[in-house]
Amino acid sequence: MSILENFEPVPYLRAPMVQTAIASFKPLTWGKNAMKAAAREIIFSTSEGIRLQAYHSPHPFGQEKGLVILIHGWEGSAESAYILHMGWWIYDRGYSVVRLNLRDHGESHGLNSGLFYATLLDEVKDAVSQAARMAGHRPAFLVGFSLGGNFALRIAASGLPQTAINLRHITAISPVLDPRKATAAIDAEPLIRGYFLKKWRKSLRKKQQAFPNLYDFTDVLSLNSCGQITDALITTYSDYQNAADYFSRYTLTGIHPFRFRIPAVLIAAADDPIIPVEDYQKLHIDDSGRLIIHPHGGHNGFVQDLCKPRWYERFLIETFDSISSQT
Repeated sequence: MSILENFEPVPYLRAPMVQTAIASFKPLTWGKNAMKAAAREIIFSTSEGIRLQAYHSPHPFGQEKGLVILIHGWEGSAESAYILHMGWWIYDRGYSVVRLNLRDHGESHGLNSGLFYATLLDEVKDAVSQAARMAGHRPAFLVGFSLGGNFALRIAASGLPQTAINLRHITAISPVLDPRKATAAIDAEPLIRGYFLKKWRKSLRKKQQAFPNLYDFTDVLSLNSCGQITDALITTYSDYQNAADYFSRYTLTGIHPFRFRIPAVLIAAADDPIIPVEDYQKLHIDDSGRLIIHPHGGHNGFVQDLCKPRWYERFLIETFDSISSQT
């Protein structure tokens, strides 16, 4: 079911690149932030021995409405502007927050010797399950952005163990559906390509520094596109046949129909410069999910006015409050 909700940014914020840039604009998160003040670092240890870093901002026991788990996008982190902004907003409205770092994101490069791959769903599911159980008898919610949205959708489709049955709703904002197309779109836009290359090179240097006996990225760091770096890393350090094989393992566009074991909503923009809108339009989602496509919003943006909350923040608080009031 495709639904067009009411979102109309002010004219000077309408351009897709403006929306995309504002999503990662840190100054909009400056100021007093009760969520960050309450945060404490936790390390989730999975059944396979993988360790994932997260930050938990709890409300006093018994006073929280529920718990919201946030997953950033590729080369983002728990400190990404859109994660901090969302966490700030929902924490101030009574929800405890867990900001999860994917492997090799943020400052977590030394926690695991293996490299991050977007196919590593099991470790993310395990961490999300552990986080959801922290909500106790209250409902838990999962929100993923971009690549984090891809993880969120795969979790919604596959479900979690009965021990985390309190995960009641999943949201994917600007989720990656076809990583091959997304990578090509990133490389086609110089500003976006430069942004991701700078962050990815920094991340690879951290990984090499943490495990100098395992990794030498000297040649990789000289490459000038995300596609080239992906090819080089997959060829040298993975068991995948090639980049096409790797991308196919977490591509979601070929699933028909898309059935969710946990209720889910996808929020997308027709002008997203990274995710082609036709990928969303081709999705066949059953009644357990909703697809909301806005004409504007860019990638992870949906900023109506700089002085107001993001559209999805207001939308999700209404959603979470509705579910929490029933428990």
